[in-house]
Amino acid sequence: MSNLKYLVGVDGSEWSERAAEQAVSIAVDTGASVLFMCVTNWSDYTMMTVEAAMNRPVDKAEEEKHALVDVLNPLVEKYRGSGVAIETAHTWGDPRYVLREKARDIHADIIFMGRRGRSKLTDLVMGSVSNALVHSAHVPVLLVP
Repeated sequence: MSNLKYLVGVDGSEWSERAAEQAVSIAVDTGASVLFMCVTNWSDYTMMTVEAAMNRPVDKAEEEKHALVDVLNPLVEKYRGSGVAIETAHTWGDPRYVLREKARDIHADIIFMGRRGRSKLTDLVMGSVSNALVHSAHVPVLLVP
């Protein structure tokens, strides 16, 4: 096994699932470990669209359960037999900043992201997480279509 580490931002969207698939596929060839990270956007000071405000998690415990049961656990199960060392993490905050700092903290070699996330409208109004990471991350960001 190499010392390579891949960070994959996941949110349950089809795009993040493709990013996870690409990361694991490359990790099989390179011996890298993979961290799937789900970041639930939460800030009292973040500007939100109407859609985001309507879908804002009210119960943090329920949202954490959703991240684990519906987003992270299915990915772990899907790639269990791949031979890749996989870890998961969930946290709260702005994904643009949390993923960038996590990549720095774990000394990630690449950040994998889907080109789009769960909310196309939010991406248009506020800018996408993937776009922000491409412009601010200290490591390469691989955008998966």
